[in-house]
Amino acid sequence: MSLDEAARQLELAAHDTQVAFDCIGLGDIERAHTHAITARAAADAAEAALRIALTEIKTPEEAERAGEEAMQRLQQEMAPHAFRP
Repeated sequence: MSLDEAARQLELAAHDTQVAFDCIGLGDIERAHTHAITARAAADAAEAALRIALTEIKTPEEAERAGEEAMQRLQQEMAPHAFRP
């Protein structure tokens, strides 16, 4: 589903944005530039997935249900990678 992909891509964009920001603070401008490019690519991919979802989802109720399901699936996928003390 396109909402799942949009959510995944936005997570990637957020991560790469943070890494780029941190690299700037560390003075690693080349690495910051690389992560800024990958963040932009992920944001563009999320926008494309959302554009597809807009054509597939017809009502606000469908959008809410699809969004909740996408977030649940994303959380389940990320659960094995969560930090465990």
